[in-house]
Amino acid sequence: MRGASRGGVAGTLLALLLALSVRSGGASKASAGLVTCGSVLKLLNTQHKVRLHSHDIKYGSGSGQQSVTGVEASDDANSYWRIRGGSEGGCPRGLPVRCGQAVRLTHVLTGKNLHTHHFPSPLSNNQEVSAFGEDGEGDDLDLWTVRCSGQHWEREASVRFQHVGTSVFLSVTGEQYGNPIRGQHEVHGMSSANAHNTWKAMEGIFIKPGADLSTGHDEL
Repeated sequence: MRGASRGGVAGTLLALLLALSVRSGGASKASAGLVTCGSVLKLLNTQHKVRLHSHDIKYGSGSGQQSVTGVEASDDANSYWRIRGGSEGGCPRGLPVRCGQAVRLTHVLTGKNLHTHHFPSPLSNNQEVSAFGEDGEGDDLDLWTVRCSGQHWEREASVRFQHVGTSVFLSVTGEQYGNPIRGQHEVHGMSSANAHNTWKAMEGIFIKPGADLSTGHDEL
């Protein structure tokens, strides 16, 4: 996505996502098992049952960057994220994501990357998680290591995301915002691995090796 405009790649991805009907059993058994580089998906926090979400609303404190939250709705287009490698690559499209691999999670609609840094989160005073960068390009604080069992990230398995730069885990502990994002849950970084920071791949387009985005999905 380097150099891609927000209205280009992101718009194409969203149009494809909205054009497809939701279905849970359409993938072949051989290809349904793994999350792959380049895939677009939603991530569910398994403890609090909210999906990782962002939108063009900035924090009123801390960094002032674009906020990242958790939402209960399963059909919100602002909850789609694309799996990408770091700025040096390392995540060729269609290849399975390895346990222990560092990836970027790029918010499809705004082109910003999941990010954290040493600012306190607004509600729980944990570490703030934001969305940062332009057109998919941010900095080294956009990298997250996929922590899972076995060799690859399996779509049916719970995983954790540990921040490369600060070692915190992407977490939700239940705090909810008021207006203008009433009812959305705070997403933040926690120093310890626990039940609040397990996530599972949900709805999405899962790219097969060598496939175009328009033809390489398994399911949405």
